[in-house]
Amino acid sequence: MKLISWNVNGLRAVINKDAFSWLSEYKPDFLALQEIKASEDKIPAQIYNLGFENISVNSAKRAGYSGVMSLSNLKSTNLKSQFFDDDEGRVLEHRFDNIHLFNIYFPNGQQGDERLAYKMDFYDKFLAYIKALVGDGKGVIFCGDVNTAHREIDLKNPKANSKTSGFLPCEREWIDRVLDAGFIDTFRFINGDKKDAYSWWSYRFNSRAKNVGWRIDYFFISSNLKDKLKDAFILDGIEGSDHAPVGIEIDL
Repeated sequence: MKLISWNVNGLRAVINKDAFSWLSEYKPDFLALQEIKASEDKIPAQIYNLGFENISVNSAKRAGYSGVMSLSNLKSTNLKSQFFDDDEGRVLEHRFDNIHLFNIYFPNGQQGDERLAYKMDFYDKFLAYIKALVGDGKGVIFCGDVNTAHREIDLKNPKANSKTSGFLPCEREWIDRVLDAGFIDTFRFINGDKKDAYSWWSYRFNSRAKNVGWRIDYFFISSNLKDKLKDAFILDGIEGSDHAPVGIEIDL
């Protein structure tokens, strides 16, 4: 089974760029989109012709902001956030068999102390929620734009960004706690300490062409799914957004 996640930074914008033409080559069973920036009644009609059986949307109450969408060929129960008051359209949870699969656009903390506190509260409540699921014997997969680079290897200029949200000690320490709880960063598990592997680049300073980026988009799995993981990758040749799609292959 192939699962792919992509922060599109505006669904209507990428549709206009024909940015889903790669789907015919990669054929994901599940496609998680973040930052769709569209209410359900403004989803472009082309999305419903991409060949997926099921489409779920969680839009923000604020127009043109945030929002997540999942497109899949899985038969699942689809829920919005069960752990956080989510009026920003950040969470979709998909339950099938004994698996809980999350598509999440995690908050950005760069707008100041209040938003950083919001981000950390979201982080903490989500981790408590998925730890409880694993404690109940569930398999957990979560993907999306986590908005934090974990290690120095995960961004081009770690020292210059050491005081920037997205690479603050408290944010990085949360990922440490995710790993300590038994979850696996699938890209690092498969690819080890591969360098210059990024999923986001600023639109400024020709950053993508120079590969001055950050790895902030992830797939994590619970350790009880480790033996089912076959591959993890970044599709950094796919354009249309400031993020690249990331994905895994897993036997489910």
